[in-house]
Amino acid sequence: MAIIIDGKQTAENITEELKLEVSKMQKKPHLVVIQVGDNPASNIYVNLKHKKAEAIGIKSTIIKYPETITEDELINKIEELNNDNEVHAVLVQLPLPKHIHKTNVIKAISARKDVDGFTAQNSGDLLNGIIPKVYPCTPKGVLRLLKEYNIEIAGKYAVIVGRSNIVGKPVAIMLLNKDATVTICHSKTKNLSEITKQADILISAVGKKIIFKDMVKKDAVVIDVGIFKDENNKTTGDVDFENVKEVASYITPVPKGVGPMTIAMLMENTVELAKQQI
Repeated sequence: MAIIIDGKQTAENITEELKLEVSKMQKKPHLVVIQVGDNPASNIYVNLKHKKAEAIGIKSTIIKYPETITEDELINKIEELNNDNEVHAVLVQLPLPKHIHKTNVIKAISARKDVDGFTAQNSGDLLNGIIPKVYPCTPKGVLRLLKEYNIEIAGKYAVIVGRSNIVGKPVAIMLLNKDATVTICHSKTKNLSEITKQADILISAVGKKIIFKDMVKKDAVVIDVGIFKDENNKTTGDVDFENVKEVASYITPVPKGVGPMTIAMLMENTVELAKQQI
């Protein structure tokens, strides 16, 4: 029976450490979140980030625009924030409306204020083995959980299911930089279960039920990044948790696994960027 990796408790511990750190800073870190439109999921995430920031002592500003805003108007605002010395971290909540190109918007954010770690400079530094201004939040949260539970990475075979720029690709590079042997699987991968069954560390970030007991090696570490509502409107993840926990050595639940860590890492990144600028 697997040990359950408690992301919620780990995130709370990090929050308390950040609260203490921020209380000692002469100038409080300032996070600005831009939200375009009224996506219900985005409303929840933005609100969660705002509450967590305020609880830590980080100044949090939410800028909301209607879906009708043009790409140029949005980029002009980002450039204004880039030049504002009172702002240390900028986040544009995704998804964006179809007429706004996500790539152009991310490109507009200054690397020194890129709290998500998505800009070309920060992701390029990560790829080249250079320490970026900050690491992407979810991959950073995954690696922090492995560290908190003293799970060895060097020399292990890590399989990542999902190749997004937000999770799959950066977590692969970060594990590679920690001396894991890494395979990335995706929707076109053939014989997925043959690959996942070999993994010492299995990370899934797809957003649908895709990892089952017969796909997991005995005593593997299983990290579930996926989160969605099932047909019964219950929050669940990529992994068949109840059955997979019988064979895994460690496993993250959904919820209370990777999700709380993503927000904790966002707060940590905000503090790190502020310290670099103050």
